[in-house]
Amino acid sequence: MAKLVVLTESMAGRALELTAEKTTIGRVEDNAFQIPEPSISSHHCEVLLQGSEVKIRDLNSTNGTFINDQPVTEAVLLPGQILRLGKVELRLESAVTSTPTPAPASAPAPAKKPVDRTVVMSGGVSLNELEQGPRQGGFDGASKAFSKKDNNVNKIFFAVVAVILLVIAAVLVYVFNKAGK
Repeated sequence: MAKLVVLTESMAGRALELTAEKTTIGRVEDNAFQIPEPSISSHHCEVLLQGSEVKIRDLNSTNGTFINDQPVTEAVLLPGQILRLGKVELRLESAVTSTPTPAPASAPAPAKKPVDRTVVMSGGVSLNELEQGPRQGGFDGASKAFSKKDNNVNKIFFAVVAVILLVIAAVLVYVFNKAGK
């Protein structure tokens, strides 16, 4: 079974087992995997299971979706690759079941396997965790890189509207002065 494991220090150990054909990841509660991090869009991306492939599709997120630091709009994510959503990094892990082969009698005893301390969260993040606010961590010095984008179009629109209103006010004053004389 494939799963996405969060690597970012402030949320390390969280994971999502990929069982559904389509899984959404984002900041708000209606996502299958909710990550309450300001750099993640409300509906950031979706994970599509297509046979044995895991496909990632960006949902026009503000800070982008990256696989191994390459921006993607839609791409296949392979086991071991790093998926970055905003400031949060995740790794795709795939549990490959194999039958262990018996070791020869002269071989040393196999090393002990490390304990998997991954916490699988099927419902995302609890409300209590959201109320605590954003956690510290992530990329050093990246706060400016992942801030909300400025929209110069809005600024220009409001400036044009202000100029038009001033012109209309001047015309009205002129008309009333002419009518009063």
